[in-house]
Amino acid sequence: MNKSNTMDNNENTRKGVVVITGASAGLGRACARKFAEDGYDVGLLARGIDGLEGAKKEVLQLGRKAMYVQVDVADAQAVEDAAAKIEEELGEIDVWVNNAMNSVFSPIKEMKAEEYKRVTEVTYLGQVYGTLSALKRMLPRDKGSIILVGSALAYRGIPLQSAYCGSKHAIQGFFDSLRSELMHDKSNVRVTMVQLPAMNTTQFGFVKTRLPNKPKPMGKIYQPEVAADAILFAAHHNRREIYVGYPTVQAIVGDKIAPELGDYVLAKTAFEGQQTNIPEDPNRKHNLWEPIPGDHGAHGDFDAEATDFSPELWVSKNKFKLLTGLLGLGGILLGSIAAQKLMSEED
Repeated sequence: MNKSNTMDNNENTRKGVVVITGASAGLGRACARKFAEDGYDVGLLARGIDGLEGAKKEVLQLGRKAMYVQVDVADAQAVEDAAAKIEEELGEIDVWVNNAMNSVFSPIKEMKAEEYKRVTEVTYLGQVYGTLSALKRMLPRDKGSIILVGSALAYRGIPLQSAYCGSKHAIQGFFDSLRSELMHDKSNVRVTMVQLPAMNTTQFGFVKTRLPNKPKPMGKIYQPEVAADAILFAAHHNRREIYVGYPTVQAIVGDKIAPELGDYVLAKTAFEGQQTNIPEDPNRKHNLWEPIPGDHGAHGDFDAEATDFSPELWVSKNKFKLLTGLLGLGGILLGSIAAQKLMSEED
């Protein structure tokens, strides 16, 4: 097959263009693969050049086009310039996934003001800046999908991650405002927030920490591909929110019902629950200010503990089919009961 025919086939199977922030590692890396497998050309945004090169290579191996822009999402103009470059090279942006994040594991009493500022600029404002660049292009076309990557911690803050929890709470408020405004304007641009559980991503070896032992995901751990599947689903369906994993449902619903109980339980369990038994090197590199060199992939160090399936997500994705099936089954049962009653009366 000649090159021109290969390109034609590539265009015929193309679903659109997706931009993914934080695409060099962790969940962003898993999302890049998931969207490429689904037929999207991928624009990759992150700070780490080695991870961006690796992500681009994976997308190309899956038969899709890819380009990356090395960018810090805390820089609004840099994000806007990156969006313009992606549209120039790949075409109109159909989906924008706001995934980039940063965090500091530390008691509040030991946190520094500049650390709160930095985490907020990346984790919260990075999503705002990405959304603004997406809206600038999607609103005039009256189409497109924006995904805000949230967390159970957007509703329920936990000890030792105050900067991250505060940023995720802020995203939730921004999302509420944006969705209402889009509805008011009768816009066909969709926005969904995907709320995630603890995941086996690279962040636990990347983020700055003051904990005596190495940090770990708290509670049940999910592989990043589970969340990537939810994000791809969100891009295709007009859902307000998607909860991934039972711990997410438990944390969000539980906080609405009994937040005081959550305070008590977390005070007792969250300090040890977010640390392994392995002492942390107090001088290890972290990515708060600069990326850590190397291509780190999507998975962290907890493959042995992580699950690759969420029954709650499966039910959420298939709830309309399940409802239709239950209604059909109910109709059959009612019909059967009515028939039996009729036969009994005739006898």
